Amino acid sequence: MKLLLKSVTILDKTSGFHKKKLDIFIDKGIIKKIGKNLNEDADKEINIKNLHVSRGWFDSSVSFGEPGYEDRETIANGLETAGKSGFSGVALNPYTYPVLDHSGSISAVKAKAANHPVQLYPVGALSVKSEGIDLAELLDMKEAGAISFGDYKLPLRNPNLLKIALQYAQNFDALIQSFPQENRIAGNGMVNEQENSTSLGLKGIPNLAEELQITRDLYLLEYTGGKLHIPTISTEKSVKLIKEAKKKGLDVSCSVAIHNLVLTDDELKDFDANSKVLPPLRIKKDVKALIKGLKDGTIDMVTTDHNPIDVEHKKVEFDNALYGSIGLESAFGALCKIFDTEDAVSFLAKGKKRFNIKEYEIKEGEPVDLSLFVPGETYTFTQKDIISSSKNSIFLNKELKGRSIGVITQQGTVLK
Repeated sequence: MKLLLKSVTILDKTSGFHKKKLDIFIDKGIIKKIGKNLNEDADKEINIKNLHVSRGWFDSSVSFGEPGYEDRETIANGLETAGKSGFSGVALNPYTYPVLDHSGSISAVKAKAANHPVQLYPVGALSVKSEGIDLAELLDMKEAGAISFGDYKLPLRNPNLLKIALQYAQNFDALIQSFPQENRIAGNGMVNEQENSTSLGLKGIPNLAEELQITRDLYLLEYTGGKLHIPTISTEKSVKLIKEAKKKGLDVSCSVAIHNLVLTDDELKDFDANSKVLPPLRIKKDVKALIKGLKDGTIDMVTTDHNPIDVEHKKVEFDNALYGSIGLESAFGALCKIFDTEDAVSFLAKGKKRFNIKEYEIKEGEPVDLSLFVPGETYTFTQKDIISSSKNSIFLNKELKGRSIGVITQQGTVLK
């Protein structure tokens, strides 16, 4: 299909077209022309007031449910949600039933996503059934298309398993993930251990549970070598630990969930189970450190940590609710509440390189990989803004700024 984008502002700090308002002509998935007042013969013209484009956004941590939890979200609707939220690529967590712990399961989810404009990149489970006992078939899964390996939200109790994984993965340049929580410290905690947990009578998870696990994992990485990714850090000291590790030359990366950048544990005062996430929402001091760590490059990428949970497991007593919030639809608007549009877009587009995913520039002759959005508009995020099958958004009824419009990739177009 031939597409003509009219009067779009390009935001891409690496491009010579950065901040310029131009037309973009696309033919058969390739950017053919970029310039002013193009009059190319197109099958479809996209002309939206104040439309902006950037390199395609990437989310390093999404869960859809399928297979096993299709009532929460299917792959098909999950990819539509991602596309309409501005994401051209997503890394799918092995939070499925059964978990994605062998090559056949990796091939199956990739087949479900074949030919969709949004690219799905599976993350394979690190251990068999994500039980933390035996190492899964990492090499076979990588050959089937897995981009990384980790047990979603399940900390590795056995440090020797992580040691072996880091050593083994070096044979085929694989990235290992380790969720940062020491469960023997976290205990039965559900929320951040601070004044709010005490006053509300909710069991707390101290910062120490995260920081102790990160310290352990960094010592293991220093011993073994290899590549380690620590998903969704949430505390001030975690940022400091990773910054020091990078200064030592360790090959470590990390992400932060967008809700941990924007919200604090003050959200708990309404006992809304949508605010029950893992790692938990922390206090202002931690939020400030996370924002600073993202700006200075200590934190490598943001993630929505999109996790659809059905109403039967969310609209219950806080103690019994499952962890997790959807986040794709609110990602751009939430980030633009705390960053200017240029920075927000830059953070959303980061992460592909760490997972060895090809990135495309915005220039003539390149395959198209664009996220489309309209910045500036302030609005209240409500259920009508949710595309996901599950509605468990931590940002429900929050004020956001800016709207995503969709994506254009080699495989096609998804627009709201």
